Amino acid sequence: MKKRYLLIFLTVAFLQLHAQTEEIELVVNAQRKGAAISPDMYGVFFEDINFGADGGLYAELVKNRSFDFTNSPLMGWSSYGLVEVRTDGGPFERNPHYVRLTNQWELLTGTGLINEGFKGIGIMQDETYRFSFYARTPDNDSKKIAAELIDSKNNPAGRIEIEINGKEWKKYSGEIVGLVTDTHCRLHVKLLTAGVADLEHISLFPGKTWKDRENGLRVDIAQALDDLSPGVFRFPGGCIVEGNNLATRYQWKNSVGPVENRPINENRWNYEFAYKFFPDYFQSYGLGFFEYFLLAEDLGAEPLPVISCGFSCQFQRGREQVVPLDSLQPYIDDALDLIEFANGPVTSKWGKLRADMGHPEPFNMKYLAIGNEQWGELYHI
Repeated sequence: MKKRYLLIFLTVAFLQLHAQTEEIELVVNAQRKGAAISPDMYGVFFEDINFGADGGLYAELVKNRSFDFTNSPLMGWSSYGLVEVRTDGGPFERNPHYVRLTNQWELLTGTGLINEGFKGIGIMQDETYRFSFYARTPDNDSKKIAAELIDSKNNPAGRIEIEINGKEWKKYSGEIVGLVTDTHCRLHVKLLTAGVADLEHISLFPGKTWKDRENGLRVDIAQALDDLSPGVFRFPGGCIVEGNNLATRYQWKNSVGPVENRPINENRWNYEFAYKFFPDYFQSYGLGFFEYFLLAEDLGAEPLPVISCGFSCQFQRGREQVVPLDSLQPYIDDALDLIEFANGPVTSKWGKLRADMGHPEPFNMKYLAIGNEQWGELYHI
């Protein structure tokens, strides 16, 4: 055994000595081109994981703005006074919840809501923030709503008052100027006058968004993506496409159309890991396929959307769900309709929706990914 070790040592020593004495000449011809490399060989793979979309790239600052988080309609909000979550007669069919605020003078605290944002609401001093909401007054009278930013030390950080009126749902908006720079503010919404007011889709956006778009993206994160100059932009993710189950898979048709009527969806990464338990992790679909296509266009990247192939996430090891081959038609239709949405004429059903959303020209999609990370006998049958 000792002789074998000695032989190996002498061999290595000889090779090292030989390498030190041998000269190797490399000739580089910078004028000669090698094999062509497609610009589509590299790019960005975006997924709503670790609050990458809601609470990240998507610039909305209010968590659970439509009170539709599954089983917890007030998650993200704290309330005081008489606050009631209702589902009868809201303005949006696919986001049915709204809140009714009742302010009685004998309630010394008044009535209102406070939103925590995504681990806080970050604001900058002297920057403008767009506050908006839908409201009605069931008694067909006028009411006054206050929206106030509260900093991490519980001091006022910006305020606006808006008068609402009428028993029909209407959108109201105004601007709040930040008084401080603070990453952990909260949004306080209060009914100032006595009576009843119904509120829905309470939203707060930075005044400055990427390309100055309404319902837009955070400038800093979008700019960071742009600086990468990606050839391909893959969205909306990997495992979130598959979902915890087929019911919670990402369905692109729910992510287009008026943003107020895009339904909430449970995020695949809400409670997969015990050390990363996020029961408040949902997808508002505010950042949807239309916005993803726009961003790809902004980046000069080829859009690469991913849609479900009929598998829920196989990482769940035995808990996955699989659509039988003879039941795949809805998934096939989703793929064909997406091609029409991206590339179809404005006279087609889905091409018209794209045009109605502000982009009559086709997105010229070339690639479409069917499925994410599938393997094993179930997939290959």
